[in-house]
Amino acid sequence: TGEFAAMANIGPVTVALLPVAGWGPRLGPGHLDPAAAARAAAAIAPRVAIPIHWGSYERVLMRTGDRGRPAREFVSALRELSPEVVAEVVEPGTAVVVEAGARDGRAVVRSARA
Repeated sequence: TGEFAAMANIGPVTVALLPVAGWGPRLGPGHLDPAAAARAAAAIAPRVAIPIHWGSYERVLMRTGDRGRPAREFVSALRELSPEVVAEVVEPGTAVVVEAGARDGRAVVRSARA
């Protein structure tokens, strides 16, 4: 999934799941890195944006270093671009519940172990 101009026409969106990394050392064409995913989230303007495709897959003999870095970079970039969007990092092995009933129209996010 890559960025495209019509992303701003999607919606309304409560939760957006955005890929922020790939399975190898480099991203191929048409994939989102953390900064591109943050731009996409800002264009879509969901209540909650969750980075996906990070820290959960490692090939044999592949060293990924800090596997959580892409998710943290996404959160940082999104806070600068669109602070009204809640960025929620769901660690591998955990779950998140999004309740769309808050009085101010924002989603309520609760994380829990899966």
